[in-house]
Amino acid sequence: MPKGTIKMDNAPPPLIITAPQKSTKYKGVKHTILVMSGKGGVGKSTFSVNLAVTLASMGNKVGLIDADINGPDDPKLLGVSDMKLYADETGIRPVQTQYGVSVISMAFMLPDENTAVIWRGALRHKAVQQFLEDVVWKDMDYVIMDFPPGTGDEALTVAQLIPDVTDGVVVIVTPQELALLDAKKAINFAETLKLKVLGIVENMSGFICPHCGKEVPIFKKGGAEEVAKSNNLNFLGRIPLIPEIVSNSDAGIPAVTKDRNLAKIYEGIAAGLIKSLNASPSA
Repeated sequence: MPKGTIKMDNAPPPLIITAPQKSTKYKGVKHTILVMSGKGGVGKSTFSVNLAVTLASMGNKVGLIDADINGPDDPKLLGVSDMKLYADETGIRPVQTQYGVSVISMAFMLPDENTAVIWRGALRHKAVQQFLEDVVWKDMDYVIMDFPPGTGDEALTVAQLIPDVTDGVVVIVTPQELALLDAKKAINFAETLKLKVLGIVENMSGFICPHCGKEVPIFKKGGAEEVAKSNNLNFLGRIPLIPEIVSNSDAGIPAVTKDRNLAKIYEGIAAGLIKSLNASPSA
């Protein structure tokens, strides 16, 4: 085995793969928003669910695509994990929730919540394609797509299938350096595929002690805003680390429906996101 320093002088070459044909079946949606993170454990699914519920509470028709094929959690977070899918002559009908959000997920197709989805990339690509093309999304104001961590097959599939109708990407990050480093990769992914980065959200940003009221920056604070500033991107807001988010999520209740202060934070993020959607590409 050769000895010495091994270093790649240039970036890895792009994948040599034939891109799928652009979809002509994904129709009837005004805005499609991709929610991504560079790494796992940053609260991306919880954010996607609460954002979808917030947009629905503002009078919008909202769909949610759980594009994490191997770890589908959105039905659990919405309290509909026991529901089953059905189809009619128009296509597969997403599951309706009491929060005004229609959701599709691999979780609805599994025999139980402990079943592992052991699929290679080609099958995951096909599943995401069916979520886009075979599910009825007609007349939706917003469809939120909750992706698995990283910049892999599922996100690449959507970027190639519906580039002309994808409004852009929201990047979720926690403040510590490792998460910020991976968030920059998600930003680079979006820019490489010519997807607009609609904004960055800093999750788990500070913890307010319920006893003394003092804020404790468990994961630091402010890093996401610095990343946004250095990349000339919109910083959409901070979501604090609140224990009730966890307990409500475990109970299948979106936390914004129980905590008015948290709801206001999400409403501010939604307003900033809508503003970014309405801005011109050069803005």
